[in-house]
Amino acid sequence: MNEIICPHCNKAFKVDEAGYATILKQVRDHEFERVLHERVELLEKDKESAVKLATANAKNELQAQVSQKETELAELRSQRDALMIELRAEKDAEITRLQAKVEAAEMEKKLAVTETVSKIEKERDALANEVKSKDAEKQLLESSLRDKYESELKTKDEMIAYYKDMKAKLSTKMVGETLEQHCETEFNKLRATGFQNAYFEKDNDARTGSKGDYIYREADEAGNEIVSIMFEMKNEGDETATKHKNDDFLRELDKDRSEKKCEYAVLVTLLEADSELYNTGIVDMSHRYPKMYVIRPQFFIPMITVLRNAALNSLKYKSELAMVRAQNVDITNFEDSMNTFKEGFAKNYDLASRKFKTAIEEIDKTISHLQKTKDALLSSENNLRLANNKAQDLSIKRLTRGNPTMAAKFAELHDA
Repeated sequence: MNEIICPHCNKAFKVDEAGYATILKQVRDHEFERVLHERVELLEKDKESAVKLATANAKNELQAQVSQKETELAELRSQRDALMIELRAEKDAEITRLQAKVEAAEMEKKLAVTETVSKIEKERDALANEVKSKDAEKQLLESSLRDKYESELKTKDEMIAYYKDMKAKLSTKMVGETLEQHCETEFNKLRATGFQNAYFEKDNDARTGSKGDYIYREADEAGNEIVSIMFEMKNEGDETATKHKNDDFLRELDKDRSEKKCEYAVLVTLLEADSELYNTGIVDMSHRYPKMYVIRPQFFIPMITVLRNAALNSLKYKSELAMVRAQNVDITNFEDSMNTFKEGFAKNYDLASRKFKTAIEEIDKTISHLQKTKDALLSSENNLRLANNKAQDLSIKRLTRGNPTMAAKFAELHDA
């Protein structure tokens, strides 16, 4: 685009290349016509002047001049025609160039659109193939998971049927003993690697009238107890007429924990098999009995591990607390020593203060005595000053005044 300023209103406006070429041609044509017209007028005036001035000249000379002027006019016209042809050729060439440029831009635009469409179609096809692939993977995964869960479900159904059959063959006491043996076996599997310093045995002490099933105790190398747990295992067969609940055993378990001086109490139970509460995991019963938990058998080892780790952290804090308490004892002893020192220092300060006061009083008395001595000395100095002044004023004239004998003696001495 080209910017053109109007010579009349001085306002700028823009035109494209084709419009600019048209305006340029008009300007050139107009300028050429104006120049040509001026030249023609000038020639006509010259011609008229020449005719007027050379009226006396011969007709041939005038005709020659007219012919010359006509020849010049023809040349000018020829130049005009040549210039117009040149301008027309330039205009046609510019139009051809612009048309070629427009066609090239249109072609480039078409190619860009074609490439974009092709790229989009390729991406669309790739996404479609990816979706198909994902759908196939999803179907394969769903099929695999379905087969896996069906297999696991079948296995669990078989295990349930097995345990139901086993429970039907066992008495209530045998079922309970089987759970105890299961827990003991699970613990013994890890005793050598994870619980070297732990005690886990059946509770056979029934002197208080009741006893738990197992007691777990663990101490550190210094003999300090880390954690202690009273375990109770409860199970019953499906055919048992009276169905017990877990709550039925909590009070007795808390009593056994207290009597055997255990820190925690844990009920390992298979009772209430359909309860969502007990099937979710470790159930905290501390809101009813302190430090009591109810778990399923699969949480037996994790429960010991959780309480043991918590106790180890607690033991660390207990050691730090003991250290702080020992430091507090040292601080107390330091404060006692400081108070003793302060009391002794206060007594010594009081005694020294009294002595210092006495010394100050004695110094004040000495200062008073010295002041009196000073005053006496100053008085003596004044008397000596007066005596000195009198001695300075003493003269022979004064000594002989009123003493003619002494005056005569001094006069004789002076004459000699």
